[in-house]
Amino acid sequence: MIKSSLTLSEVKSSIKNMQEKSVSVTINMGRNKLVSFIGKVQGVYPALFTVSPIDKSFRGKTSYSYSEYMCGRVKLKEINVENYNATQN
Repeated sequence: MIKSSLTLSEVKSSIKNMQEKSVSVTINMGRNKLVSFIGKVQGVYPALFTVSPIDKSFRGKTSYSYSEYMCGRVKLKEINVENYNATQN
């Protein structure tokens, strides 16, 4: 487990500030397997947060605990969807 330099309250506050904003989510599944998708942070709850994928065909997990974020298993990066789509084409 990688020790985070942020406290739990700082992490919760950071994710709460991303609520209803578009984010790029990267999930480390172990053994060099990474899954990435674009979505919006929908729910921020006491023990977890949820991300709603923009691509409705995404079949992966969309709720994550704060410890997954703190350990680096889940990474969120706030993005501007219009700019992201332009760089992907």
